Amino acid sequence: MSTIMEKFSLEDRIAVVTGGAGLLGKQFSRALGEAGAGVVVADINFESAQEQADQLRADGIQAIAIQVDITDLDSVNNMVESCVGHFGRLDILVNSAALDPKFDPDNIQAQSSNAFETYPLETWKNAMDVNLTGTFLATQACAKQMLAQNYGVVINICSTYGLAGPDQRLYERPDGSQQYKPVYYTVTKAGILGLTRYLATYYAGKPIRVNALTPGGIYNQHDEAFVKKYAARTVMGRMAHLDEMNGAVVFLASEASSYMTGSNLVVDGGWTAW
Repeated sequence: MSTIMEKFSLEDRIAVVTGGAGLLGKQFSRALGEAGAGVVVADINFESAQEQADQLRADGIQAIAIQVDITDLDSVNNMVESCVGHFGRLDILVNSAALDPKFDPDNIQAQSSNAFETYPLETWKNAMDVNLTGTFLATQACAKQMLAQNYGVVINICSTYGLAGPDQRLYERPDGSQQYKPVYYTVTKAGILGLTRYLATYYAGKPIRVNALTPGGIYNQHDEAFVKKYAARTVMGRMAHLDEMNGAVVFLASEASSYMTGSNLVVDGGWTAW
């Protein structure tokens, strides 16, 4: 039997992180690399992905950047081919790429009210393509390689809003105007949980594990009014720090979670415990 620290090690494993240049994607790619994995930073923004990969390599982590559009089948297949061509295998997929309407200072003015009654059909369709179809395509492409090498771990990133409806009171502005977390976010994140359970049972008897990670709200320079309201809804009384999902993603990626599949690991500061 291996020691507990050996179980958490990702030495000789290769991880692909879609959305790897995003807020959490950067954290996930670094955490997996620090645990010993070689990392593919896959993102539609190649310049940002390359910058992240460069930073990881500077810190002694094996990393490459790959541009990928997860809604495009050819692009996703190229991501897998490039990963295997460079590293020789693909062991871990973290499906972190997703559309998520941000309410931090840089984005608040760009958000419309997101009211359900007038929500644009094209925006809904685009979100479905990225958040659900993109995860489907990335997992489908990676699973083929995982089956060929007889090993694989898939981690799908969900949200507390995939477990419960948004508390829209959080998005009321200080001036009294109302914004809303849009309908697609809850629907697609709930769909991610369904996909996770489907894939876990589909690969029953095969050495591929599929789990979900559900983060709570991550602090990203949100305005004081939002943070205060969010904190009041959370058992721990605050938003999560950027690095507080890292332990969970390494746990799910490693043999420390070897008896888990079809599960959802919730790291939300107690948001869903009330």
